[in-house]
Amino acid sequence: MIRLAIKSLLNRRASVLLTVIAIAVSVTLLLAVERVRDQVQSHFANTVSGTDLIIGARTGQTQLLLSSVFHIGSMTNNMSWESFAEISSRPEISWAVPISLGDSVQGLPVVATTNAYFEHFKYADKQPLEFSQGQPFASNEDVVLGADAAEKLSKAIGDDIIIAHGSGGISFSEHDEHPLTVTGVLQRTGTPVDQAVLVTLHSLEMIHSGGAGHDEEHNHNHEHEHNDAHADEHEHHGEAPAESISAALLGLKAKPLALRLQRQINTYDKEPLTALLPGMTLQELWKTLRVFEQALTAISAMVVLIGLLGMLTIMLASLRERRREMAVLRAVGAGPGTIFGLLLSEALLLTVVGAFSGLLLLYGLQWSLAGVIQSQTGLIFTSSWPSISEWWRIVLVIGAGFMLSLIPAWRAYRQSLADGLTVKI
Repeated sequence: MIRLAIKSLLNRRASVLLTVIAIAVSVTLLLAVERVRDQVQSHFANTVSGTDLIIGARTGQTQLLLSSVFHIGSMTNNMSWESFAEISSRPEISWAVPISLGDSVQGLPVVATTNAYFEHFKYADKQPLEFSQGQPFASNEDVVLGADAAEKLSKAIGDDIIIAHGSGGISFSEHDEHPLTVTGVLQRTGTPVDQAVLVTLHSLEMIHSGGAGHDEEHNHNHEHEHNDAHADEHEHHGEAPAESISAALLGLKAKPLALRLQRQINTYDKEPLTALLPGMTLQELWKTLRVFEQALTAISAMVVLIGLLGMLTIMLASLRERRREMAVLRAVGAGPGTIFGLLLSEALLLTVVGAFSGLLLLYGLQWSLAGVIQSQTGLIFTSSWPSISEWWRIVLVIGAGFMLSLIPAWRAYRQSLADGLTVKI
């Protein structure tokens, strides 16, 4: 039966090829949505890696996460430097990175921090930030650009940048009296860091204070340009780089201490603060985006259904042309059940070949576009064996194709009972 079905399909190569292509493309889309979902979820969860706690002024955990990590929205309140200094000096804290937000450059977020940011901020599987050009902050007038920011602003090492107040795309308050100089460009990470304009806390504080004593401030800062994030070091120098900050990233000496320290910070008595666990909050945030994931899956499933309906349409349309073929098969001894089985076998072969062709097409696209996808989005697709979820999708596609094939098979069965060798006109 299978051999007969193959010969019958080869006799109609053009329509069969188009049907296989339609099914293959739809299956590729269905599997690609699953792989992209898994990679995006993993990448989303790894936007910040190796950071045990994020702290800021009292607000919702999602808002604090979106502001400090994704640079979306703005914080209504800041935490004082004194609180940051006291918390970061606790013995269980391994490192601390202060962050100040709220300004922008042509719509790109300005992130004021210290050189500790480049040392301790990690993404993906604890991947460190690396420079494609230049170096970290060497003075308070230095700027480091993310990869996308450098492209959008068309800035290179040595170019000046003017910071604007506010996080909107259009600002009416540019600090053009205090230009800063680009000294470094980061390699692409596929995270919000690519969009960031990184400056020092000292420079942002100086710009907002009107720049009084600029030369004296620059000399004093250059003398103490160690830029470690620990607050006790700043206290040792007798000054703080900022009166307040938006948030801080904390790394602990022992991860099991995170929950206890989170509870202590959330009940901090000197000012209302919020502490969150990045991994847990990212997972909760991803759950709120599940509706979009389900929408993509539904769209891809509809595309697969359209491909299978195309196969059904072609098979039904070809039945009238194949009535003589069916009659000849009946004349040589084939019963109605044989005709029924032949149509089922043809549809099943089309669906199976189309499904596995779609799987091969997925691997081909993944292999050929892996470099482009990684450079543009930071997503890394590994050539792994199909997951259990992907195998189930392939089985469902084949099952749906089999169910739809019952329609033309039943129709051919009914026609074969009445048709003779002469084609009815």
